[in-house]
Amino acid sequence: MFTTLKRDIRAALDRDPAARTALEVLVCYPGLHALYFHRLAHWFWNGNLKTLGRFIAHVGRFLTGIEIHPGASLGLGLFIDHGIGVVIGETCQIGENVTIYQGVTLGGTSLEKKKRHPTIGNGVVIGAGATILGPIKVGDNSRIGSGSVVVKEIPPNSLVVGVPGQVIYRDGKRVPQTIDLEMTDMPDPAEKVIRCVLERLQELEKEVEILKKELPSSPAAYAPPSRYYSPRND
Repeated sequence: MFTTLKRDIRAALDRDPAARTALEVLVCYPGLHALYFHRLAHWFWNGNLKTLGRFIAHVGRFLTGIEIHPGASLGLGLFIDHGIGVVIGETCQIGENVTIYQGVTLGGTSLEKKKRHPTIGNGVVIGAGATILGPIKVGDNSRIGSGSVVVKEIPPNSLVVGVPGQVIYRDGKRVPQTIDLEMTDMPDPAEKVIRCVLERLQELEKEVEILKKELPSSPAAYAPPSRYYSPRND
């Protein structure tokens, strides 16, 4: 237990530059408190005391603002930063050394009693306000951009942005194994679309200029045929 607690505190100290001491993390970080409410609730849930497990999870939600279903499976080294509004569903599975920011939803898309929530790989970073839906897998060492909506499988070492989420590889290179919390260098899909439209517009303008040069320049060439033209007598 103390080894796990030490690892949880170290995760906060390593991934939050605002964390100064272990004591501060222990008494002031709701993400850490939510983990221990969940571990207790999960123990009762697996012991077939499901109502008691749900009640403990409900108390944890009330005190921390983080809702974790007692049936969810959380790996070691999980760090929930700030945490308000985080929702983790019943059949969700989270790997080791995962970082989750506030407002994240790991939700289900089915009413059937089966695997219906995401599986998050090791070393994944999920930005604030991101939503991951359905029984999909997010590969190891991937990053989900803030506000993204992910509904498809994500391969390992990927970067995802947009609604719906789009996988963007970083120059074809693997994401470093070290935990990367940088969220400001992500490409903008809308900017890419606008750039494509502008490039196409420039091509069309060049084609129009070529056509103008090929057409006759004399005004008489544009005059209507005489049989359709009758001058007006006033």
